[in-house]
Amino acid sequence: MVYPDGVRADGLPRVLSDPARLAALAASGQIGSVPERVFDDLARLAASVTGCAIAAITFVGESHTYWKSVPHLPYGGFEQWQNAVGDSFCYFPVGTNGPFVVEDAANDPRTAGHPAIGPWGVGAWAGCPIQSPEGYPIGSMCVIDAAPRAWKAEDLDILALLTRAVSNEVNNRVSLETTRTALKVAEDALAQSAELARSLQDSLLPPILRPVPGADSAARYLPASGEVSVVGDFYDLFQARGPWWTAVLGDVCGKGTEAAKVTALARYTLRADAGEHLSPAVVLGRLNSAMRAQRAPRFLTAVQATFRTTDAGVTGRLCLAGHPPALLRRADGRVQQVGTSGTLLGVFDDVDLTDVRFRLAPGDLLLLYTDGACEARPDPAGSPPHNPIFDEAALARALTDSHGLDAAATINHIAAVLADHHDGFASDDTALLAIRAR
Repeated sequence: MVYPDGVRADGLPRVLSDPARLAALAASGQIGSVPERVFDDLARLAASVTGCAIAAITFVGESHTYWKSVPHLPYGGFEQWQNAVGDSFCYFPVGTNGPFVVEDAANDPRTAGHPAIGPWGVGAWAGCPIQSPEGYPIGSMCVIDAAPRAWKAEDLDILALLTRAVSNEVNNRVSLETTRTALKVAEDALAQSAELARSLQDSLLPPILRPVPGADSAARYLPASGEVSVVGDFYDLFQARGPWWTAVLGDVCGKGTEAAKVTALARYTLRADAGEHLSPAVVLGRLNSAMRAQRAPRFLTAVQATFRTTDAGVTGRLCLAGHPPALLRRADGRVQQVGTSGTLLGVFDDVDLTDVRFRLAPGDLLLLYTDGACEARPDPAGSPPHNPIFDEAALARALTDSHGLDAAATINHIAAVLADHHDGFASDDTALLAIRAR
């Protein structure tokens, strides 16, 4: 018998030891697998259409042949459901990676004297290779006649067709398992990415606001619905110098790593400069210069308030840089806007920024927010689809309805109103920060 890849020292085909073939066999998951009806049905059909008493489906390893379907024999367990690779004809189609047909096994020079003839009662034998998706022969499907016979062409065609059906069944399972594995890997990677995004987002927001003497404060970040990603909404509250405190809230354009870089630059620049300059306009102007010098890949809008507490409440100055105006809720529930519109940051070398003074009497509250709170859109797939955008007027009404509440309760009330409006589908991220004079 001549094999394309030659023979091993034991006279068997060298391809039996081919690492790539063995890897394909292992990937099939069929080594040591138990009989299954789908394979038994195909084997019985092969025996029926060819008029043979025996049909078998086996998978051929380097040293052993593993039986998958031998319908005329009862399953005897893994140890009994195999034989040494040289003790059956099953390696022949694997060695040639093509059909192997014997009409008189005892007298054919290729098989005469083979140890399988007696135990298996082989008079005539025909088999085809089971192939992996890459075309490696990993097993065989065969039929055995007890007496020599001349095989009909149509019998061999049907055997080849049924063998292809076996190959397809095995390969479909491999493809399904590969898809499942890839999906699991992707899900794990997505979960890890989401966790990293949450961690990075959390690192850009203060976990706890420092308490301001004479005032209570609260902040909250409300992520958009859908994929978890790092976004540019941020807030901060810190002691700037002496009795002066700074509250800042910003919105960087875009999401992801580039937005995170700008957010980090903004937070640390503002903290560094707020202690030197009590004018929010000056501090935001210096942030603009830093962004231009660093060639920041994103622009941002921001609102900054620098204030101190007194016996009469809170007094300070506030500046808007392309940001929505702050809202001031009086103790009686009246709401008014605070701030003069200014230039967004990171685009122009020269920016127009203006400080506006404000005062909070006891019970008054100042709300800073990003545009997710005044441009909230309902879920487009929800009902009714014509719900209006939750705009600045709606935000002001929600703030009015919360009068009498402290900073934390006010933030929670607005978050609940937003959630009710968009029915759990947040179209944009939202940051909220409130300061209330006690």
